[in-house]
Amino acid sequence: MRDEMNAPLLLDKEDIVDDVLATSHSSTVAILGSGDFSRSLAMRLVACGFGVVVGSRCVRRISPGLFLDAVELNSQEAAVAKAKRLVFMALFPEHYPSLLSLRTALAGKILVDVSNAVELNSNSQSNAEKLAEMFPNSVVVKGFNTISAWTLQTGAQDGNRQVLLCSDDAEAKSEVAQLARRMGFYPVDAGSLCCAQHLERKPLHLFPSWRGPVLTTFLLFFFFYGYAFIREILLPYLANGQNFFYHLVFDLVNISLSCVALVSLSLVYLPGLFAAWLQLWRGTKYQRFPCWLDAWLLRRKQLGLLSFLFAALHGVYVLCLPLRTITQHNLINTAYSQSGLGYVALTLTVMHALVIGWNFAFSSKAYRFCMPPIYMLAVALPCAVLVCRCFLLLPCVSARLGRIRRGWESIQKCPVPQHKRVQENRTIPQV
Repeated sequence: MRDEMNAPLLLDKEDIVDDVLATSHSSTVAILGSGDFSRSLAMRLVACGFGVVVGSRCVRRISPGLFLDAVELNSQEAAVAKAKRLVFMALFPEHYPSLLSLRTALAGKILVDVSNAVELNSNSQSNAEKLAEMFPNSVVVKGFNTISAWTLQTGAQDGNRQVLLCSDDAEAKSEVAQLARRMGFYPVDAGSLCCAQHLERKPLHLFPSWRGPVLTTFLLFFFFYGYAFIREILLPYLANGQNFFYHLVFDLVNISLSCVALVSLSLVYLPGLFAAWLQLWRGTKYQRFPCWLDAWLLRRKQLGLLSFLFAALHGVYVLCLPLRTITQHNLINTAYSQSGLGYVALTLTVMHALVIGWNFAFSSKAYRFCMPPIYMLAVALPCAVLVCRCFLLLPCVSARLGRIRRGWESIQKCPVPQHKRVQENRTIPQV
């Protein structure tokens, strides 16, 4: 471990050259390809004390100063010959057949495939599996494809530390994992080479944990906007010929943003209430939640951030509206936090909406075309969340839930009383 920390993560070119001259070249790594990823990977390997040789089809076309002075630039044949064991394939998969002439030189080497998939729903073989078929005498390890060139240059502290690896050879996978650790990353065993297709498609998934929350908030926005359009603009125009279409850009958008912010904030705390009620009903915390509830609990942070985004946009729209509109439609107080303060923010927003719309709630004029005002739809779910939360704060319910979350179970789930087990453990003689 002490040897691994001899080289810092970020070094100047002069420092890197001096360190490499003092380092033995027994651990030389070859990189086939001279693109941006190859340059960043070479910089990172040199900073970690490795000897690096970059192989290119045409060395003369590489601009001077593109690579560090400590990196040796050579032909692909010479680079493979100088590599002790590891060869990084930092080139596009369509250029793999051009390396077939190096099949004999690459025999016994570990080929690290860093390529990614081009299409998300392709049924073809993964790039790593194709590479393994082209070079049967070599060992292919899939890895480093989810690490960006920027992360390689700046160090693992500025990006994702995980390096997913998969291969059919455990020894080769272990060797690449040691290399990743020395580079400052955290290797993760992702299985055999058949899992390479899943790894190659990972960079194509844009914000996978945000897909559900973003879709939910946009559906809520379209619902409230459509409801307000039908109630405030379309039906008055069809029934009375009143033209309120000038409200489409500002008023309807502003009201919809505030409603989405309020409902999204309530959706942050609703799964926690479901989980609490489920634990009370089961009498234990050691049973897994349903899959949909697990997924919902994992998306609470995204929902909270989106709620804050819609509230901020609502504030921007409020600044663009006259003072009269501010007084009528300002439904959101942008006080956001977590846990208890989050419930305080939710309570304040609901109270604000109820105070403003209380006089309209019991007026027959507010229910035009037999449709309730939009703010009543917006506060329905937050009010239900607050009522359920208040019930959980009752001493008898809160005490039982607290005991369950500390590991106690009901008699049906655990026939032996917990206090007896504690007493038995205390009376066990020590040897």
